[in-house]
Amino acid sequence: MKFVAFERAKQGTGASRRLRITGRTPGIVYGGDTPADQIEVDHNALWHALKKETFHSTILDMELAGKESKVLLRNVQMHPFRQLILHIDFQRVEAGTKLTMKVPVHYSGQETSPAVKTENCMVTPVMTDLLISCLPADLPEFIAIDLSGLKKGGSLHVTDVVLPAGVTAVTKGRENPVLVSVIALAEEVAVDPAAAAPAKGKAGAKPAAKPAAKK
Repeated sequence: MKFVAFERAKQGTGASRRLRITGRTPGIVYGGDTPADQIEVDHNALWHALKKETFHSTILDMELAGKESKVLLRNVQMHPFRQLILHIDFQRVEAGTKLTMKVPVHYSGQETSPAVKTENCMVTPVMTDLLISCLPADLPEFIAIDLSGLKKGGSLHVTDVVLPAGVTAVTKGRENPVLVSVIALAEEVAVDPAAAAPAKGKAGAKPAAKPAAKK
C-alpha cells in the first residue's frame, strides 16, 4: 500500500497546531542508519487509510521528496474525542533486519466444527492478533486459522498453529497462550406439562360448591 508524505520544516507544539488547521498531520519516520525525517501527511487521506487493515499490518511504500522507501506504521496519536489524528509514527524497514509486530488473526470454519454443530458449544476467540517476528520479505498480511476441527472441551493454543515459513510467534514470557476457547452451553431442561399442572384437592384447586339451602 502506498501513501505520500511531505517534508516538514517547522517543529514544535505551535507549528503542529497550525499544520493541523491546514488539513495536514505531523509525523516522524525513524530507524535505520539515517536521521529521523520530520514529515506531514494529508489528514483526510490518512484517515481513510487507517480504516484499512493492511495499513496497520503490512509494509508500506512511502513517497517522500520524489523517493520511495519501505516503512511500517508504529504509532497513531488520536484526539480524545474529535475525529482528528494528532501525530503519526513510521519505522523504516531494512531487508536484512527482522521485524517484531502484531498481525491480525482471521478465523474461519467455527460454524462447521463438531463443537458448534453437534456438541452445543460456543467458540470464543481470545486473541484477535498475534505478535510475530520475521524478515520483511516474510511478513504476512494476516494469519489464517481454520477452526473446523474444534471439539467440546478443546481449545487452540499458539503452538497448535502452523505459521508461514520464516515466521515465529513472540509470546513475551507466556508459555503457550490460548488463541481460541470452546465453551459448553447450558443444556435446556424439558418440562412435562402434566407434571407442572396442580393436583386436585391441593393448594390452588377450586373449593367444592355448597349444597342449596332447603326451603
